[in-house]
Amino acid sequence: MEIKFCGAAREVTGSAHLVTLDDGYTILLDCGLYQGNEDDMEDFNRNWYFNPSEIDCVVLSHAHIDHSGRLPFLVKSGFRGSIYCTHATRSLCAIMLLDSAKIQEYDARYQNERAKSRGDTTTITPLYETKHVTETMKLFRSVGYDQWFTIHDGVEVMYKDAGHILGSASVTLRVDGDKYIGFSGDIGRPDRPILRDPEPMPPLDYLICESTYGDRDHISKPIEDELFLKIIRETCVEKGGKVIIPSFSVGRTQDIVYILDQLFNEGLLPKDIPIYVDSPLAINATQVYGTHPECYDDELNEYLLEDDDPFGFNSLTYVRSVEFSKSLNDKKDPCVIISAAGMANAGRVRHHIANNLEDPDNTILLVGYATPSTPAGMLINGVDRLKLFGQWLQVKARVERIDALSAHGDRWEMLSFLKNQQTLKGLYLVHGDYDVQVAWQAFLEKRGFGPIEIPALRDTVKLYPES
Repeated sequence: MEIKFCGAAREVTGSAHLVTLDDGYTILLDCGLYQGNEDDMEDFNRNWYFNPSEIDCVVLSHAHIDHSGRLPFLVKSGFRGSIYCTHATRSLCAIMLLDSAKIQEYDARYQNERAKSRGDTTTITPLYETKHVTETMKLFRSVGYDQWFTIHDGVEVMYKDAGHILGSASVTLRVDGDKYIGFSGDIGRPDRPILRDPEPMPPLDYLICESTYGDRDHISKPIEDELFLKIIRETCVEKGGKVIIPSFSVGRTQDIVYILDQLFNEGLLPKDIPIYVDSPLAINATQVYGTHPECYDDELNEYLLEDDDPFGFNSLTYVRSVEFSKSLNDKKDPCVIISAAGMANAGRVRHHIANNLEDPDNTILLVGYATPSTPAGMLINGVDRLKLFGQWLQVKARVERIDALSAHGDRWEMLSFLKNQQTLKGLYLVHGDYDVQVAWQAFLEKRGFGPIEIPALRDTVKLYPES
């Protein structure tokens, strides 16, 4: 039995790990899209480190595109097996993969038209199209949490709630009744809005574990709410400027809206400042959130007794149309704009940043992890200018960051999640920048975990060598 690391190895995106059993049966854990601009990863999305047609099944941890985004390309490349996930993950993938395909189709047309205008006959083809998403969704098989289900003779799988986004799960493989192999997926955070806390996995022999925030601690929720209010008041009320929030459409946007809904009901949010959610995908995802109350935590269930719409309040407007989105760039009045994508490397938020970055009265508020090579990552790292749409812009707007809104657990929260795993035969760190993984490894080793490895892309490890 072996694991081959085919993505998110010393990187934070492109999750894909191939488990091959002794009888040759192959299980792909996640099939994510790489999101970033590193030169050495330029061709990652179009290449496989295995034969797609030989993969027997996919076991998906959650719907975020860096974990699910290459599934239609896998199908396009010849995969015909089952794709297992939770019920909510299937619902989210139906809208997120379609959105991904449409973006790729649009970008390809745009690039080809520009090339043609320059006399360049080279054409760009999208990684996949909407028709491939339709084919992919037919292969999905959804199951509930906390139950073993069989995917192959002698092989069972159980999902436990990871508390990361709606439907997110850790994955436990039970092979031949007594061999336990785990994949953490993305570990969520306790005491966060909307979702239940992460649930521990069964004691394992081997674990593939994420590392995103393995070198830091998040601030507490009360401070987070205070910072939110402080930034909105200082920018919108005192300066008359705009707050632009690049936000992932699924998970982060719903968290932000729920927090603002609570602040509005408490009378703390300035009621004359309009707030816009400018993302059709975020709107669709919010509707999906409303159809999966089985994922809600007790706090939200209690809140629903007071407010039957936790994702809507008087000063909030959801924006679908392109025309309305464009009009926000012409508005001079103070407002808050929440828009995708979270790393500001795609979507409508790039236009909002481009139109507001050079005004010192405005604030760009970053609310989670961003790959260093993306526009959001560059802003986090303090660049003084940013290139958007072929034009260099000076960073004159205030740039702020609230890490506490991250859906990823920090090192102490992840340690709590792993507290019952100190007898592992092997712990493999993935889904993290390499320097963060080195710090996370040292942190865990000091607390009795080991042996720990940080695999590189295409590395293979043998499991149960004694058998």
